[in-house]
Amino acid sequence: MDEKRPAPGTQRPGGRTARTRTAVRDAVLTGLGEYGYPGLTVDYVAERSGVHKTTLYRRWGGLEELLADALDLAGEDSWTPPDTGSLEGDLHALAREVAESLDDPAAAAAPAAFIAAAFRSERAAQALHAFYAERFRRSAAVVERAIARGEAPAATDAGDVVRAVSAPLFFRLFISREPVDRALADRSAAAAIAAVRAGVFSTQARA
Repeated sequence: MDEKRPAPGTQRPGGRTARTRTAVRDAVLTGLGEYGYPGLTVDYVAERSGVHKTTLYRRWGGLEELLADALDLAGEDSWTPPDTGSLEGDLHALAREVAESLDDPAAAAAPAAFIAAAFRSERAAQALHAFYAERFRRSAAVVERAIARGEAPAATDAGDVVRAVSAPLFFRLFISREPVDRALADRSAAAAIAAVRAGVFSTQARA
């Protein structure tokens, strides 16, 4: 039987610390912000992280796996969705948080590069999907609390609600290339709240 290959970045000949993985991740994110996916190279990651190129190839295998592992590591953070005590407050806070992160060109550069990479690399697309799936999973708490308080129908699809809040923001930034600001965030949240109350996101309505 063939031996199962370890996930990228997890092989530890001689012991590799989490600090090394973080340095490599940070180098990938910085490179994406500066050069985008087409301009990112293993040579750049090696120089920026201080990890030898042969080590990067041995442990990660190549640029696509470096990119995917950077997203995997980003998804291991301790981020939690807002908890203001109401669905309205939570969704407005969530939308503003997204808007603030996208309004900063430096902060938005890496997400933009990851999305661009996903169209050119199946491995990057898988990692991006997994990253946002985890974000949606955590954000489900916002809707679950709202259901418990009687602010949303019991069968409300939490993932659809979160997507509805953030979709207009991502559309403006990545498609129409328009400004993203707090006013747009508040409108996006208000529209999602109205749709929740109207039962638009109820899974029962689809039956």
